[in-house]
Amino acid sequence: MIGATMNQQDNSGGNQQLQQLYGHLDLETVDDTLFRSQHRNEGWQRVFGGQVLAQALLAASRTVPSDRQPHSLHSYFLRPGDMDHPIIFKVECLRDGKSFNTRRVSAMQHDEVILNLAASFQVSEPGLSHQSEMPQVPPPEQCLTRKQLAEKYSASLPAGMLERFSRPFAIDLRLVEPENMLAPEKRPPNRSVWLKLNDELPQDYPWHAHMLAYASDMTILETSLRPHGLSLFSSQLQVASLDHSMWFHRPFRIDEWLLYVQDSPSSAAGRGFSRGNIYRQNGELVVSVAQEGLIRMRDV
Repeated sequence: MIGATMNQQDNSGGNQQLQQLYGHLDLETVDDTLFRSQHRNEGWQRVFGGQVLAQALLAASRTVPSDRQPHSLHSYFLRPGDMDHPIIFKVECLRDGKSFNTRRVSAMQHDEVILNLAASFQVSEPGLSHQSEMPQVPPPEQCLTRKQLAEKYSASLPAGMLERFSRPFAIDLRLVEPENMLAPEKRPPNRSVWLKLNDELPQDYPWHAHMLAYASDMTILETSLRPHGLSLFSSQLQVASLDHSMWFHRPFRIDEWLLYVQDSPSSAAGRGFSRGNIYRQNGELVVSVAQEGLIRMRDV
């Protein structure tokens, strides 16, 4: 096995939410290319897609040399995940070159594939560099936390939802433009979100990419709902991630603030397409994201 488990890497101690996230994402090594989830899966009614995406990337990462970092991944969500059973991750080694390594991962439950992921890894090297400019937005310190957002709209939130969004989270998410998730207004199909891990990681922690893969699936689908005055909590919607791609441009740390700038060029045929650029607070573009999700209207 190349690399250590997340629990072995963690020296941060007392953050209970972070420890729970580690547990949700960590993998047991069955053999060199076979891994298994170790804890009860995370999600509401089905396994959270970002969890399986992150675990598949982690499984692939454990089969390449430590000097190789992911530069891209492309995945398809094929079936909903069962909350009560472990997920098996089978890694296929497609290519090991001087500069690039390519892996394919099948995430399986009950002998069926629930996610397919292809990931490519590259040794660090210099090259031509340019990027799009980070937009000017308020800093994270001036944006509402999820608890403050829930308190702002507490009059319209059920008690259970208010309690859920008032508790601590391992990932700190702050919408640049606050909105009521249960009574959304029609808005342009773009928004920005600050995010970071709600704790400090060891300096040599190696798995920032898979932690960001987990976080990248939290908000991007909802961007395609904004022009329609809907949210993920709208009862007339059936929503699910269909595919998810990421390109890793520059180094970053998930325990430092990142700005996730999202837009949705199109929704049609029951699908919403969204894109995202993720910037460090100093303006460096570090990751690009694209996702298409099911946003099917149904009778209530």
